[in-house]
Amino acid sequence: MTISASSDLTASLPRVGERLGRYTVERVEALPDTAATYVELRHDLGSRHIHIARADENAAFAVTFPTVPKDSTGVPHILEHIALMGSKRYPVSDPFFAMIPRSLNTFMNAMTAADWTTYLFSTRNPQDFGNLLGIYLDAAFFPRLSRFSFLRDGHRFENADPADPKSELKMQGVVYNEMKGAMASPGMVMYKALGKALYPDLTYANNSGGEPANIPDLTHDDLKAFHAAHYHPSNAFFYSYGQMPLTDLLNTIETDVMSQFGPNELDVQIPDQPNFESPRREEVRYPSTDIERGAQVVVAWKVTPTYQAYDNLKWSVLSEVLLGNPAAPLYKPLIDSGLGSALADGSGYHDNFREAAFGAGLKGLSAGNAPKVEALVLETLAQIEREGLDDALIDSALHQFEIAQREVSNAGTPYALKLLFAVVNPWLYGGDPVASLNLATELDKLSAERKAGRVFEPMIREWLLENPHRVTLTLTPDPAMQDQQAEAERAMVTRLGANLTDADRAAIVEDALALQNAPADDHSLLPSLGLNDVTLSVPRPSYSHEQQPSADLYRAAQPTGGLVYLDVQLPLPELSQDQLDLLPFYAYAVTRNGAAGLDEVALARRIEAVTGGISASAGKGSSPDDLDAVRISLTFSGKALSRNKGALVELLKGVIAEPKFSDERLSQLVNQRVAGMRSGIVGNGSAYASTLAGAQISPLEALDERQGGFTAFKRLQAWQAEGHWAELRARLEALTAVILAARARIAVSATESDLDLDLAPLADLFSGAARQTYTPALAPRIPQARTADTPVAYNAVAFASVPFVHADSPALLALSKLLRTEYLLKELREKGGAYGGSASFDPRSGVFSMSSYRDPHIGRTFEVFAGVADFLGGELSQRELTEALLSASRQLDPLLSADSLARSRIFSDLAGFSADLQEDYKARLMRVTLDDLRRVQATYLTPPQATYATLSGRDPNPETAAQGLTFEVQSI
Repeated sequence: MTISASSDLTASLPRVGERLGRYTVERVEALPDTAATYVELRHDLGSRHIHIARADENAAFAVTFPTVPKDSTGVPHILEHIALMGSKRYPVSDPFFAMIPRSLNTFMNAMTAADWTTYLFSTRNPQDFGNLLGIYLDAAFFPRLSRFSFLRDGHRFENADPADPKSELKMQGVVYNEMKGAMASPGMVMYKALGKALYPDLTYANNSGGEPANIPDLTHDDLKAFHAAHYHPSNAFFYSYGQMPLTDLLNTIETDVMSQFGPNELDVQIPDQPNFESPRREEVRYPSTDIERGAQVVVAWKVTPTYQAYDNLKWSVLSEVLLGNPAAPLYKPLIDSGLGSALADGSGYHDNFREAAFGAGLKGLSAGNAPKVEALVLETLAQIEREGLDDALIDSALHQFEIAQREVSNAGTPYALKLLFAVVNPWLYGGDPVASLNLATELDKLSAERKAGRVFEPMIREWLLENPHRVTLTLTPDPAMQDQQAEAERAMVTRLGANLTDADRAAIVEDALALQNAPADDHSLLPSLGLNDVTLSVPRPSYSHEQQPSADLYRAAQPTGGLVYLDVQLPLPELSQDQLDLLPFYAYAVTRNGAAGLDEVALARRIEAVTGGISASAGKGSSPDDLDAVRISLTFSGKALSRNKGALVELLKGVIAEPKFSDERLSQLVNQRVAGMRSGIVGNGSAYASTLAGAQISPLEALDERQGGFTAFKRLQAWQAEGHWAELRARLEALTAVILAARARIAVSATESDLDLDLAPLADLFSGAARQTYTPALAPRIPQARTADTPVAYNAVAFASVPFVHADSPALLALSKLLRTEYLLKELREKGGAYGGSASFDPRSGVFSMSSYRDPHIGRTFEVFAGVADFLGGELSQRELTEALLSASRQLDPLLSADSLARSRIFSDLAGFSADLQEDYKARLMRVTLDDLRRVQATYLTPPQATYATLSGRDPNPETAAQGLTFEVQSI
């Protein structure tokens, strides 16, 4: 099946009532906000299909199944993994991972939510769309679900030495280890506990991802039965997006899937949760030694059904009004109370349950403060309801929805899939998907209701203050829990293994060795793109340049839908070491304090009223030909509707030129940063470990570690403990003077009619000093270990290499892709049970790294990293090279959109990475050979050149001593 552009998408679309094979067209509606057309169809077997026709080169597809687990064995999650591990037409062990390097996809994944599972992808290449469509359809409806796939990604017994039946017996499995890591995260524990507390009688009381203690209860037969029941066309919701011929797509689905099934009925309806007669209090523990600041408290309610678009909109608006910014009337009293440091992870409106939830609370506090947080939330809501909400706050929140509706952006997730996520919940729950895409009608209804009287205060009274279906949920750190969980796991293994016979133990060894020594797959069975499908050109959007005394102005016309994007990049003059360390916090704090005569409350409200947000970010980079000369910048960015473009300029001017830091606010922001980093370290453990290793061999990574790694976390903790806020304020004010001395680069992306924006108020702020470069000192070259409250490890090794223009850089990029797919995923995930194993190379930093994610091993993983040369010394073919080059080219060709295309080009050009240079890099990449890969490995990636780091819950040295690696261990 192929996709192609159509000169008139609307003319080619079917009409309501039309039959397309066994499909009936039930609805066709224009989506004016997105310049698209909505088509809804139903198949005779019961499956539903939404197609969004839109002139976008990036096409998307998804198939989603309601999956409602009745326990916490993780059956939908494990099935999501195993369905992608071989199918009827593609009987290879892992077609999903095998297709990643054979594709130019812009997104490719599968996801398990609390009550649905989706398989989704997007791509700009028509042949690629057809290739991936075939893989996904066969995987979803005709997976092999082999026993070995179940053992590998579900759970299995395995000995500490897989070949020795007398060595310690352990529980192993990719999902098992993934969830051990996930359930050590306070945010994940809170989310799962919230579902169980508010909906104790429904599927949400279960952990769809799987509780580690319950995963071993799942049998292979259970898994196959769950698939047979849930993965049937009658329970399938298909989604497509783009400019492909709809009839061709439907014919492919009919031929490949529908024609092979008969009618079926499955009841996956989720009933209403019976209302509580009175509020409840629940407490849940998680493994943490931070007993002083590690607790969280959230007060949460069950509110209205999420499938009712109008109610969903009203609750989304109310949540934005109450909690959407630091000045919001519920957010501010919570933070100002000093009881905690940041909003609790369960705060806000949650529409990912059939009946929505709303919560508010704090984290970064002592568990003993839970009653005070509950009382504060209820008292504040009562005051808000009594005194009424300021209409200006509601208008500002609605303004944010207007921007969100009009912005077409691929940032974060392709826009093609953002629309899927907008419709999936109401669609599956029986609501109106169109109402979730065309909010204009619902907004008009809200406007009319507001004119008739108060809207949100009655909601607060009825659904919050008078609603007995309320839970106060306390998340409590337990220093002993990690050891208790480890002991419970050992006891479980002992219990389950108590009746194993010698034959059973021999079978465990046989299975382990079979997994370790699985024969190579025949990848010729899988479709693939070729190197002739690679786009060797790079986008060259036009822009103008105007030189002013202290600033350079750049303007680019882009189809931004009436939005104006404004960036002020400041290449900084000389900074002290303290100022370099301070810069990221300055960027975080400067838009969250006051400015230009406004305090932080007034500024936050002004930002929300007239912009889509303003931000500041600290940047760093090196030139294409010199990795040691690090360049530092601070960039202020904002966006606004055309009618507010002047206000955007004035706001940025005030924040840049006249920031007003207050001691009290700085105390709050430091506390928030500490709480945010603490909760995010384990979830981003591989990134932290990679930076810690890279800091030993790269000036750029050394600065990155100081500014955003473990060193930065320790610095913030020290500020928190010392409380020298007046001193910190003075240092920030001194940094403002240095920033204003810079020569600015100001860039505007907007429609042609908005490019006349007056930038003089910004350009005139600066003095025009020349930028400086730095060569940050490297961290000591000693293997580094950081210990945290996690039962799994995040291991990393790093190597210094060459800059962008060097002849070997493209080969290193290709090598990183080959190692990830052909070596690390097999060794670390398939054999070792880690959730992830990766190699990466950033051509702009010159750092090559390998890492593992949610890994049960430490010593074994570093042995794998050291075995790269042996792997490359084996037999490799043109297939592996081609796939590596395809993957590398995809990294060089990111999916951009009108909001980012010109801005990316402008700042790449200014950094020296011109379009000509980037196209030359792509051309050089296409000439890389297998001999080049082996040569660059032998040149740059040998064990003596490696630097090491790990984040785990244990001292790594007993496991790495045999390799001669001795880690310096610090607790975080």
